[in-house]
Amino acid sequence: MRRRTAALALGTAAAMVLTGCSTMSPDASGTVTLNMVESLTNPTRTDLLKDLIADFQQQNPKIKVNLISPPTEQADQKLQQMLQSGSGVDVLEVRDITVGPWSNNGWLYDMKKDLDGWKGWPAMTENAVKAARNDEGKTYFVPYGFYGLSLFYRTDLIEKAGFSEPPATWAELLEQASAVHDPSQRRYGYAFRGGSNANSNATAVIEAYVADQVDPANGYKLKNGRTIFSAPEAQDALETYLKLFQRASPKSSVSWGYPEMVEAFSNGSTAFLLQDPEVIATVSESKSISEGQWGTAPLVAGPGGKTVQPLATAGWGVAQGGKHKPEAVKLVQFLSQGEASTTFTKKNSLVPILKSATADPFYRTGPWASYVTMTEQPEKYLVVTQPRGVAWWTEWEQRADTDVQKLALGKTTPKELLASWDAYWTEKWRQEQ
Repeated sequence: MRRRTAALALGTAAAMVLTGCSTMSPDASGTVTLNMVESLTNPTRTDLLKDLIADFQQQNPKIKVNLISPPTEQADQKLQQMLQSGSGVDVLEVRDITVGPWSNNGWLYDMKKDLDGWKGWPAMTENAVKAARNDEGKTYFVPYGFYGLSLFYRTDLIEKAGFSEPPATWAELLEQASAVHDPSQRRYGYAFRGGSNANSNATAVIEAYVADQVDPANGYKLKNGRTIFSAPEAQDALETYLKLFQRASPKSSVSWGYPEMVEAFSNGSTAFLLQDPEVIATVSESKSISEGQWGTAPLVAGPGGKTVQPLATAGWGVAQGGKHKPEAVKLVQFLSQGEASTTFTKKNSLVPILKSATADPFYRTGPWASYVTMTEQPEKYLVVTQPRGVAWWTEWEQRADTDVQKLALGKTTPKELLASWDAYWTEKWRQEQ
């Protein structure tokens, strides 16, 4: 999934991070000051959070919130330094790739007891409730939304190529993308991801081909205990994916990451893009393609007609070292329910955590409708949890990204790649036992 990279000037916020920002005690008036740290920062998002915090402070005049917004590239490192120090953080942004190591180090507060009986739980989707509770039933963060894949497609280009509907399967995607592809006209079929985070789309096609066999609790594991990469269907999946590059993608896409993929679709040169909902806002602002020229379709399926939706998530948690946990939990509750939650998910183009969103015209119409379709058909669009919280996840991503690029360049085969990935995960899980 995308990792936002918009940089902000350090300014006062960074200075506060570097000096530790020790949590303040209540002042003479009894006002408590909370330090809240975000990590996926960009200017628009920070301004939105400030507006939501202003609403919270108006409702809770005895609580002041100091928002700290370090640049995204440095945020997790700064947060880790602050958490290690044991002070300076009360509320923080926790992601599915940080919750594991941070909770294992004792840096996150378990909000389970504080949230018992909270009115926010019944309003949340099943996916949101599951994401908020780990295998031991502990709640280290409450998700603010999800990043989930859908297929962005050009309605005009597929119609011109003779298709009346967007593809529903990977095989159909290959067929349609190949039909549209014409490099001589600077028109390309598919925005292949061969650079940063290339592993995510490669594993998406594999999971689709083995959908019925996947363990919902671990999207990299089959129900028989072996890795998804060991299944015979995985080779069919990777061969199809490789053909998408060879027959329907620009050669330069062997090094494309998030920005290049999105630009290729939004500038009108590419017919299909597999990406997160946040791209809806970007494409909507495009000057190259109009509203009637594009749409989104549900994530394409494997041969069995099913697919796996690996939802990435993040949310708000409370630091174990914070001195004002009741007030911190109160802020997490405020941001995770009602208008505050709805406003945050809409303006950040996130799959929402609230059940009420399925009835909201904002989500039921236009490019968001495909996400509602997937939510309403869980038997076809299977939601699984990928092992993104393991200590070696960063190591895995770097290794797997390199392997996908080698595959596209012809330096390895689908069979060789899958054998390598199978051996990697099998050994890692063996070491855990």
